[in-house]
Amino acid sequence: MKKFATALITLGAVGALALAGCSSSDRSETPESSGSGSAAAGFPADATIGVALPQKTSENWVLAEQLFNDGLKEAGFKPIVQFANSGVPEQQNQISAMVEQGAKVIVVGAIDGSQLGTQLEAAKGTGATVIAYDRLVKNTEAVDQYIAFDNYQVGVLQGKALLEGLAKRQGAGPWNIELVAGSPDDANATPFFEGAMSVLQPKIDDKTLTVVSGQTTFDAVATQGWKAENVQKRFDTILSANYSAGTPLHGVLSPNDTLARGVLTSVKQAGLPTPVITGQDSEVESVKSIMAGEQYSTIYKDTRELVAATIKAVQAYQKGEKPEINDTKSYDNGVKIVPSYLLTPVVVTQENAAEIYANDPTLSALTK
Repeated sequence: MKKFATALITLGAVGALALAGCSSSDRSETPESSGSGSAAAGFPADATIGVALPQKTSENWVLAEQLFNDGLKEAGFKPIVQFANSGVPEQQNQISAMVEQGAKVIVVGAIDGSQLGTQLEAAKGTGATVIAYDRLVKNTEAVDQYIAFDNYQVGVLQGKALLEGLAKRQGAGPWNIELVAGSPDDANATPFFEGAMSVLQPKIDDKTLTVVSGQTTFDAVATQGWKAENVQKRFDTILSANYSAGTPLHGVLSPNDTLARGVLTSVKQAGLPTPVITGQDSEVESVKSIMAGEQYSTIYKDTRELVAATIKAVQAYQKGEKPEINDTKSYDNGVKIVPSYLLTPVVVTQENAAEIYANDPTLSALTK
């Protein structure tokens, strides 16, 4: 588990970061930077701030808990930071309780962003501000801002990394691959997959890539709950049915590190060579795997930056000011275009890991 015992949240300016061009059903082709979103009327400097986090499915969520508690206290607020490990009903109840306790801002890392409308509308009814953190809240007007790394671009980077890794490690194509997507109740899972497929689908169409199992739609390749055991069971079946007679598996698109490790476990148990496989979150075990030449890539999204940007927005709302927004077109939640502040993700491989993690006290030690 990552431990940033010495990490300090910097609550100074978080500069707007350059965003790569993106396109999907929920995104415009050219997101434009702009001014800022709606400002709250202001509230006491020692106000209660609620942070509703999902299950502890990755190291970054655990780190976020620590950073929000420490950073909000340092900024003078009273934080209520909670995980909803029992699922959506628990998160709904937690948000309702935060509203009852007078929270002036509710920061939501949703388990299922489409099932919180009632609770968030109640929060808005009390004058609270709602910030969607890392995952978009869907199908409700009751969200003021979205703060995240650019999730569509994460997928683009993963698709490019898979093609790069195949060329470097598997020789000339064509190549056989399989696809993995995240949990269907996570609003991020779709832009991850769509971003990757914007890169991979043309190569599937021209036969450079072949998905031997034939499983190419999001619904077919989604992994409920982001659980490693679920993807491992699926790959046990795929490998037995399609790769047991000598057909090589060259690569796997994986949307995060936990699922990548689940796939690799299945591959190893089947006695097959290690395929090129992508990931995300820069989890410790996966960074070790990358440095050992197993997992090919991950994505680095510095949780410290994301939490700092969110706390900066809370401070702006507290003062009655408009928070920083750098995207007003890309994230449609089904009811409205949510004003967004997007940070830039970075792809990490064995070749650039030391450079990318140089300022991360935990991960930098793994690259030496």
